[in-house]
Amino acid sequence: MRQIISNRDTATTDFLKKKQEYQEIMDQYRNVLEKTVNRNEEPSVLKHRKRNKLPARKRIELLIDPKTPFLELSPLASHGQYNGQFPSAGIVTGVGLIHGKPAVIVANDATVKGGTYVKETLKKHLRAQEIALQNHLPCVYLVDSGGIFLPEQENLFPDRDHFGRIFFNQAKMSAEGIPQISVVMGSCTAGGAYVPAMSDQTIIVRNQGAIFIGGPPLVEAATGESVTAEELGGALVHTSISGVADHIAENDSDAIDICRSIFETIPEAEKQPLNQTSPEEPFFNPGELYGFAPLNLKKPVAMYEIIARLTDGSRFDEFKANYGTTLITGFARIHGYMTGIVANNGFLTSEASLKGAHLIQMCNFRKIPLLFLQNITGFIVGKKYEHQGIARDGAKLIHAVATASVPKITVIVGGSYGAGNYAMAGRAYNPNFLFMWPGAKIGVMGGEQASFVLNAI
Repeated sequence: MRQIISNRDTATTDFLKKKQEYQEIMDQYRNVLEKTVNRNEEPSVLKHRKRNKLPARKRIELLIDPKTPFLELSPLASHGQYNGQFPSAGIVTGVGLIHGKPAVIVANDATVKGGTYVKETLKKHLRAQEIALQNHLPCVYLVDSGGIFLPEQENLFPDRDHFGRIFFNQAKMSAEGIPQISVVMGSCTAGGAYVPAMSDQTIIVRNQGAIFIGGPPLVEAATGESVTAEELGGALVHTSISGVADHIAENDSDAIDICRSIFETIPEAEKQPLNQTSPEEPFFNPGELYGFAPLNLKKPVAMYEIIARLTDGSRFDEFKANYGTTLITGFARIHGYMTGIVANNGFLTSEASLKGAHLIQMCNFRKIPLLFLQNITGFIVGKKYEHQGIARDGAKLIHAVATASVPKITVIVGGSYGAGNYAMAGRAYNPNFLFMWPGAKIGVMGGEQASFVLNAI
């Protein structure tokens, strides 16, 4: 493969100014993230700790292998909503290593409205399960939740992708042989009781964890029977009478130790064989990416420069370099893995669409994962292009994206508008992961175009 030649002087005043501007955006993002994640002095967290319970992220830190990263998903979900009462939507999800095995972790945060669910909480939970299913990864549920947040129940029950989908997904994972472990560290009520009941193995903390379909108030209202939570569905009940739980733990740390021990018995997940060599750092400094990241989405993005700072040795074997030039396609290694790259370089034309479909189909046949780098205003429009069949050719690209069975990762570096989002593996096309740069935007169309259309009608 040939090394990309960089045409940008990264020492110019203009470049350094752009880099500084984007760094300021990153600093703002990190500041918001820090406030969302670190809430140690909030009354609900102090009360939680007073009960000898660990915060959700601390539980995860102890569960995963020491000094290994945790890929947290959507930590700013529900930011700016619900009067700031649901930081991270009250749930922490992500991927980490447990005894060297990648696992999806779903941890309720009981310091946020008792770990109850709003629609963003549910969306994160279902997305984590989807990742486990897509990648055949074991799933750990750190359960500490009061169930649905009742004032928001119309957004959580009873539609297809509402609360019941959690248990549907659990059944699907079980049928596919994907291990699921539940660690009950607090409340697990109503429909939520099926999370541990449908897991392969369940751990429950003594005098802390509780599993029941109907809690003590509901039991008393329905039957007149007065019973405590521990008597109704505590650790002793479910490990010695009902058999719902398999292991009893003395505290959070003990429960996590038991969970880690269980992982020693779990076999490695089957992986799709991929072409990998020894990883290599990019020749050009990835730290310079900030200078190429767009803040003004009207300006073009130097996509070759971005690719040069992502790929091993900054090498890239471009495919059809002189055809359909508004789409960059080719092959490179990223962290040693052979990868097909599809990157926007302007409007999607008929030629670009056919070129992109060609590369995607080749990658699908050769079992090469795909990386989509999005900065797209959409398909080119106009009488000439409609007559040439842009809809037909664009459909071929969308079809190729939809039917590709290899891993797909989408990174939105700039704008992502209209049908261009579909053609570049947007969320509706099931990429394994989708990441956005802090300055990126998604919409049906840009603001100016939307204003013009609305004025016209």
